Amino acid sequence: MSENPTSEDSDSAAASHSDPAARVHRWVVLIIVAVMAIDLVPVLIRQQWLSAALILTIAGLLLGSTLARGKLTVRVPYEFQLMTLVFVFAALFLGEVRSYYIRFWWWDIALHTASGFLLGIFGFLLVYLLNESKNVAIEMLPRFVALFAFLFAVAVGAVWEIFEFTIDWAFGTQMQKPMLGDDSGLTDTMWDLIVDTIGAASIALLGWWRMAGNRTSFIDVWIQKFVDQNPRLFERGEQREA
Repeated sequence: MSENPTSEDSDSAAASHSDPAARVHRWVVLIIVAVMAIDLVPVLIRQQWLSAALILTIAGLLLGSTLARGKLTVRVPYEFQLMTLVFVFAALFLGEVRSYYIRFWWWDIALHTASGFLLGIFGFLLVYLLNESKNVAIEMLPRFVALFAFLFAVAVGAVWEIFEFTIDWAFGTQMQKPMLGDDSGLTDTMWDLIVDTIGAASIALLGWWRMAGNRTSFIDVWIQKFVDQNPRLFERGEQREA
């Protein structure tokens, strides 16, 4: 049986609708889906079925995540969602369907650097959730939170490289691209891991600097929005402060 919405849920939902980032998120989703729909027509005419399936999958993921947001137990700030969907669009649609990985040698490096930032921020949100949740009776030092965020981002980047290798091996694709005269894909993989690490380290150091010195950064804004939109998760933290 589903639970009745509480006043806290209603307040957080109302705040989401009034958030300028929410409106930007909706418009960006509509624009991206429209661009892919237009591109789908010539792809179907040329009978490029793999590209067509990829376009439909990306559109389905973007629309599905947007429509299902109100039904999820945990709400993620729109700023993070916006960065994530732009990253997915750039990586899968522009990178794979429009061949930006081949047309621009730096495209893969830029996206992996961005993924290090995104995953590092997600790591901070995850640790903050554990640190303040009423169900987890632990408190973590700033240096541990930063270390966790860094290792989390690097680990996910490594798992992605394993995924790329597995897909190339199993289906004969070329997700691991030739780079700097190396056709094996090893150079591409190593540079992906290096820039993943740089992006993750940058966010980890910024987060540690912010937490250790009680300073303010954009991460604080996102965390506060995360707390405001998920009040049930932080009852223990509120009781402790009281």
